[in-house]
Amino acid sequence: MEAYLVAIAIVAAIYVLLALGLNLQYGLTGIINFGHVGFFCVGAYTAALLAEKGWPPLLSFSAAAALAMLAAWPMGLISLKLREDYFAIVSLGFSEVVRLVVTSEKWLTSGVQGITGIPKLFGGLATGLPNSLAVLAVLVAVNLLAIAAMRRIVTSPFGRTIEAIRDNEEAVKALGKDPAAFKIQVLMLGAALAGVAGAFYAHYIGYISPDQFIPLVTFQIWMAIIMGGVGRISGALAGTFILMLFLEGSRFLRDIMPFISEVEMASVRLGVVGLALVLFTLYRPTGLMGDFTRK
Repeated sequence: MEAYLVAIAIVAAIYVLLALGLNLQYGLTGIINFGHVGFFCVGAYTAALLAEKGWPPLLSFSAAAALAMLAAWPMGLISLKLREDYFAIVSLGFSEVVRLVVTSEKWLTSGVQGITGIPKLFGGLATGLPNSLAVLAVLVAVNLLAIAAMRRIVTSPFGRTIEAIRDNEEAVKALGKDPAAFKIQVLMLGAALAGVAGAFYAHYIGYISPDQFIPLVTFQIWMAIIMGGVGRISGALAGTFILMLFLEGSRFLRDIMPFISEVEMASVRLGVVGLALVLFTLYRPTGLMGDFTRK
């Protein structure tokens, strides 16, 4: 039971990094990004490929964040020429393009077979802790650093500017600021967090393939920040906890509904999370922690 709880905590901590990145992009800046999983994928494959070549984790994780940021730069340029709703569609297409690339470039990514044997973090180190607990401890530390950085951003002139862009971009332009540069920076920062999350995911799971990076992952993160409270750091944390509670708690539905097959249970679990989102929208539209309009 302890190993199961630690595993869930590790996955939740990875999802928190994704939620913090998306919250920075949408909650604080108003950028509707439906392609967040694309940066997650870039980070995972970068870390996995470099680990195969013997790169130490510190360098491979840094490269994962850097390449995810680099992938976000052209996305930021595209956002300058499109309305928010059109950009949302383009961002979704971006994540699918990334997935198609890793599927087709077999010489590099092994295609649909995926990359196996990705080394575990701390596998060869005497940390004094079980491997999974050591990974969880590092993930908690990284999340705390990300939260501290996010709080610093929120209270900085940069943070006040991106919130102003979210609320009224035309007013920001009238004040002589350039929203375009800020949007590109925000997209790249959120992508870096997703890239680091992908690197942790690759090393923890030990195997990655294109079908692990489908748009459903992005929409699960959207569910988390909506249920937790858009625009709030605490909302990203609370929303991820709620999401994991429903995703993992619904696994035990088969105990009370044995007539449902394992295959059908996957759809039931997704339906349970969807129902929770509908209920939150109806009865707690600002999320568990409230949103930026209710400070």
